[in-house]
Amino acid sequence: MKLLPVIFLLALTSATSALDNGLMRTPPMGWMSWERFCCNIDCENDPKNCISENLFRDTWQTDLAEDGWKEMGYDHVMIDDYWSSLLRDKDGRLQPDQQRFPGGIAKLARYLHDRGLKLGYPGTTLDKIETDAQTSASWGVDFRELDGCYSNEEEQQKGYPLMSKALNATGRPIGYSLPCQKQIKVYVNVFVLLTNTHGVSFFLQVNYTLLGEICNIWRNYDDTQDSWDIVQDITDWFFDNQEILQPEAGPGRWNDPDMLIIGNVGLGVDQSRSQMALWAIMAAPLIMSNNLRTLSSEARAILQNRAAIAINQDPMGIQGRRLRGGHVEVYWQPLSQSASSLVSLSRRQDMAYHCHTSLAKLNYTAGSYEAYDVFTGKTLSGLSATTEFTVSTNPSGVVMWYVYPKMYYEFHKEIRCCAPE
Repeated sequence: MKLLPVIFLLALTSATSALDNGLMRTPPMGWMSWERFCCNIDCENDPKNCISENLFRDTWQTDLAEDGWKEMGYDHVMIDDYWSSLLRDKDGRLQPDQQRFPGGIAKLARYLHDRGLKLGYPGTTLDKIETDAQTSASWGVDFRELDGCYSNEEEQQKGYPLMSKALNATGRPIGYSLPCQKQIKVYVNVFVLLTNTHGVSFFLQVNYTLLGEICNIWRNYDDTQDSWDIVQDITDWFFDNQEILQPEAGPGRWNDPDMLIIGNVGLGVDQSRSQMALWAIMAAPLIMSNNLRTLSSEARAILQNRAAIAINQDPMGIQGRRLRGGHVEVYWQPLSQSASSLVSLSRRQDMAYHCHTSLAKLNYTAGSYEAYDVFTGKTLSGLSATTEFTVSTNPSGVVMWYVYPKMYYEFHKEIRCCAPE
């Protein structure tokens, strides 16, 4: 059942106090198996792509781990589902499937740690949360998901904060994520009127303040799929609801629109740039789900775009907002050192769109500015707030600018130096 937001009736905004584990002060970056490899456990017929330790070792072997990904910040490697045995060991601890993970999770964690990477994985039951948290720490795990998609509200209300407390009690820094879109019905304070595909309206209640106090990341909406339509659905939901979501994100606590699908088959080059720009300006986790072993040069250039990553990783951690809708939507995000990011996204499918505007029309104050184009590497100099300019955007494509006052030129050399190849 797909949920379509109609109108927010009440938003309760409060101070953002994050989970006290000192982690993820900028949005985490990395790679996850789920969207690309999903629930493939057929290692007999598809040994290179089934969920197994070989998939994670091969994907992050030394040449790939050092192929710019770690340098760019993609340092979290996430196992998703289908890794564990159906049976616990004699002491009640989780154990991996012995056929597909014969070396165990601790050995896989050491393999990744030796390459400067971190390991994450999901899975627990309500009666074993403390045991599973301790097991995670003993294995050297760095990130823990608690997926409550098939649990009820009572179990979620108990389990989510209990796992947070149990992870902190291990003494090991372990990031904590609530990855299931259904979890948001548990936390009460924000009242949202939604309509499902059958036209039935009902209330959904969310307390993002509480979420930020118990975890580092929370999913808000449906799973991503390898589809531009799904990327647009997620984008629409996040920015339609930006008055609720935007104030709640910040260092250590992030809204999560789900994985980057750049490098698969569902997005073209322009659409891939669009997802990268939108996730960057949302200060969203940049978690890829693709096959890094066969990634095209175009997809790699987009995912490793230094300027887009720098915008996403800005230490202020402020989630961007949509300023304008229409054929070309405009998004804006404040950044450190008086800089900002502007994204123009075309919703047209038929032809390029030419938008004539000025910085003043986008709420910039008087002054002299420069604008660095994130995907072309060109700089537009000598802009006053009232200078008229034209932005040309391809169908379903973006133009992303890094804008800064000219007087702060020296502060922004690092981003300007990183023109795409």
